[in-house]
Amino acid sequence: MNTAEIDLGEGTAGFVLGDGPVGILLIHGLTGTPTELRQVAKGLAKVGNCTVYVPTLAGHCGDNSDLQATGWRDWYEGVRKTFVGVKQRHEQVFVGGLSMGAVMSMYLASEHPDQVAGLLMYSTTLKYDGWSINKMAFITPLLIRIPFGVRLFRFTEKPPYGIKNERLRAIVERQMKEGESSEAGLLTMEGVTVRELHWMNAEVKKRMPSIKVPALVLHSIEDDITSRWNADYVERHLGGPVTKILLDNCYHMITVDLQYRRVIELSAAFINERALCSERACPALGGEAALKTAIAV
Repeated sequence: MNTAEIDLGEGTAGFVLGDGPVGILLIHGLTGTPTELRQVAKGLAKVGNCTVYVPTLAGHCGDNSDLQATGWRDWYEGVRKTFVGVKQRHEQVFVGGLSMGAVMSMYLASEHPDQVAGLLMYSTTLKYDGWSINKMAFITPLLIRIPFGVRLFRFTEKPPYGIKNERLRAIVERQMKEGESSEAGLLTMEGVTVRELHWMNAEVKKRMPSIKVPALVLHSIEDDITSRWNADYVERHLGGPVTKILLDNCYHMITVDLQYRRVIELSAAFINERALCSERACPALGGEAALKTAIAV
């Protein structure tokens, strides 16, 4: 498939995998990179017979000055451009993402209510409340409201970096400390960037009841960054049907951690159940029965 006209954001980190009839747009997390979604994208392109698009968000894959020069509406605008191109090529498009990317997928669905076939929400981040987060993080919303308050704090990644797999964690830690931001993302996030996330989350929360698209919500019960409260909140407030599944033996980065194959399996079954021509789009998984079987495993 010719993807020359698809906008994949800044730089060369964005990618497209597969050539199937169903389009999937996946959005990486805040300070993250498209790499964190490559394993899931490869899996969906293979077992789901889909075409998966993973763009780079504005300001990402560079340094902190690049990120601070952008806001959440800049990040979304890049995603919107990708979506427009993908929608022109595919009759049915699913949208999802990891962490902040999951939240942004809800915003896109609210902006395009009749054009998104379903949401794939991985480790949704409406607030940082996981077990590894500093217990003083609850004052962040207060600091954001104080003039110059955002200059008083920064969020620094620390072990386990959302990864339970010790071997992979060591690789990611080395890449972040060596400044390989296009592969592993940034090690720190400034207060101005955290403020942008809070502003976006507040807007999305207001819109959630009006979002009627079906959603698959996957979250780890051991998430070190965002507790299961985030998944529960989505289940209670999203206006459409929600399939929530809690995973074990992994931390926040479920798309690369020890359960990434399970993420692929559940996502492919969810997509197949809702595909216009499910047997042709995902012959290996078999529609609604496959999703029920996948959940039961």
